[in-house]
Amino acid sequence: MGETHRSHPRDFIGSLEKGFRVLLSFERKHSKLTLSDVARLTGYTPAAARRLLLTLQELDYLHSDGKYFWVAPRTLLLARPYLMSRPAPEMAQPVLDKLADGTRQSASLGVLLDQEVLIIARSTGRRTLSTGLGIGSRLPVFCSAMGRAVLSTFPPNEVMRHLAATPLDPWTPKTVRGLASAAAEVEHCRKFGWAECDEELEMGVRSIALPIKSSSDKTIAAISLSVRAERMTMGEFRQAHLGAVQQARDALRAIVSFD
Repeated sequence: MGETHRSHPRDFIGSLEKGFRVLLSFERKHSKLTLSDVARLTGYTPAAARRLLLTLQELDYLHSDGKYFWVAPRTLLLARPYLMSRPAPEMAQPVLDKLADGTRQSASLGVLLDQEVLIIARSTGRRTLSTGLGIGSRLPVFCSAMGRAVLSTFPPNEVMRHLAATPLDPWTPKTVRGLASAAAEVEHCRKFGWAECDEELEMGVRSIALPIKSSSDKTIAAISLSVRAERMTMGEFRQAHLGAVQQARDALRAIVSFD
């Protein structure tokens, strides 16, 4: 966030922002990082990255073997206040559990966070997937079904703004390429009401998603269902389970507030 967008720039503590940015550089694709990796991912100088890493290690938010750094269990405490104080994850869980049990697939609820979708609730059916997704996982908005679903209710110029600010790096050989193609996938959801991701995030995994509007009529969330590609084609997937996802979406919209 640029300083021009901060309501109280004089009260802003830049070092705190930098510390959080270092922590957020660790993810599924970057579970262990060197000092040089962190400097590259954050844009900080090696000297600044080193001080931040060592401070976080001293506070027990990071562990290290002298070369690589990785997140420590203490980082879970940062998510606990949200999970304990906000009703959305707790209220959504029974709905996701019912959807997962009924379809025997994996269901997720995500919210838009900058240029990513953050999973805040998830239920895995009896047929588990290999994605390793869980609460707190982040998905790229441009090639995930949930990202496309959320963006589909935004004005076209805002969609392009989000996509233009997103690194369009391919996750698999099937990941959509280019800004125009990414925008076309969002328009598909705008037209039909559902979005899809066909092995674009992980080979062998297909997903469909629907947007969920908040009480203020703003779309910031989406619900998705995922299936192993060998079990059914995308067309068979939609035919078999789209109705169940729509019912779950309607149930969530009636009981959960995302404002």
